[in-house]
Amino acid sequence: MKQRIALTLGVACMAYAALASAKVGPDEAGKLGKDLTPVGAEKAGNADGSIPAWEPAPKHGNLSGEFPHDEKIDAEKPKFTINKGNLAQYEAKLTEGHKFLLKTYDSYKMNVYPTHRQVDYPAEVKEATVKNAGTCEMIGTDTLDNCKLGFPFPIPKTGAEPIWNHKLKFRGDYAKRYNNQMIVQRDGQFVLTKIIEDAAFYYGSPSKQVPLTKDSGEFLRYLSRTIAPPRLAGTFILVHEKAGTGEAGRAAWLYTPALKRIRRAPTVCCDNPYEGTDGHQFYDQVDMFNGSLERYNWKLVGKKEIYIPYDSNKIAGNTIKYKDLVRPKHLNQDLPRYELHRVWVVEANIKQGTSHTFGKRVMYLDEDSWNIVAEDDYDNRGQLMQFHEGHLVVAYNIQAASTVPEVIYHFNSGRYFITAAFNEDKPYDLSVKYNDDYFNASSVQKMTTK
Repeated sequence: MKQRIALTLGVACMAYAALASAKVGPDEAGKLGKDLTPVGAEKAGNADGSIPAWEPAPKHGNLSGEFPHDEKIDAEKPKFTINKGNLAQYEAKLTEGHKFLLKTYDSYKMNVYPTHRQVDYPAEVKEATVKNAGTCEMIGTDTLDNCKLGFPFPIPKTGAEPIWNHKLKFRGDYAKRYNNQMIVQRDGQFVLTKIIEDAAFYYGSPSKQVPLTKDSGEFLRYLSRTIAPPRLAGTFILVHEKAGTGEAGRAAWLYTPALKRIRRAPTVCCDNPYEGTDGHQFYDQVDMFNGSLERYNWKLVGKKEIYIPYDSNKIAGNTIKYKDLVRPKHLNQDLPRYELHRVWVVEANIKQGTSHTFGKRVMYLDEDSWNIVAEDDYDNRGQLMQFHEGHLVVAYNIQAASTVPEVIYHFNSGRYFITAAFNEDKPYDLSVKYNDDYFNASSVQKMTTK
């Protein structure tokens, strides 16, 4: 009997080892802060100098009331423009989505500017990231253990690890943002949806430093309130975001004025359409990608130099109106800024026995910030059906980076969807604070009566 128990335990231990990603050794971890930045990017530029060495910018600016801006960068002129006529010259450094847009629309172009690598993070986040390299592990694709505050996998070995770096990136302690959304028709017409979002970050918060372990996985709380148009106004979505799957994973609630009560909402997941987007954004496309990884096999393809949206202060700022940003079939491409950067390329292929509208997803993550900045999405026949583009801005006021706005191009309909725009409202407010119970279902129910 003892032998059988011992054998069973041995098999269980081997299964655990097979599922857990390995920590990097001391020699590899020792590269962080030397050849690599403290969060895992290559410090040096590329061979021809078109990508410069990392030069982090100092922290500056107020926590509220400031739109993204950098006077020096914003005054620069394009180095060159990529269009349908010269596509062949540059296509090796383009996503499939950008190539599709350039081939399909004569009016689509990409203005390429000098590259800057100024993203930095607070000292506590960088120090914690270095420690995580030798302690943090992943069990399967959705459970993390021995991870604290910093990026969990600065030297990734599997495809799921960079995605967790994106999901757990530092964003401060709390945030309030105005999220304006537009479904843009082929003729350029759109209706504005206005959402106010509140968030509390637990894992990536220097003041909280809530660790992730195999037994405890909550890392953020999120509440959205739709305020326009009238047919959607009064809708609330509450999420407790957790590492793990099933009952151990995400907990979500939905309130709609028609029902007049808040209820658990397991459908706030995966490729279910986000409320009010008419199917133009799935729940797992919020913030480029979020939620469970369990439906896919994740492959780390490697690094590549490509042109990506970067230092996009102009289209995120308050000098541009939505009518100036929107054009038929695609954004007004006079406005976005593209730079050459190194990215991590991750490929996700649907697991047998599971389902998702996307059979394959190819994601591109900026090496300096771990933000997903672009995603090629394929249907289950292998055809490119969507392209998701995040325009990255550097938040000097908290030392971080994020993508605003984000655009999802629907190639089957010719429409596109803009989200996370706040040009005509207020910028992020990172000075706010919330009590934990603000993000409870009972508290949200009370808000609906005000």
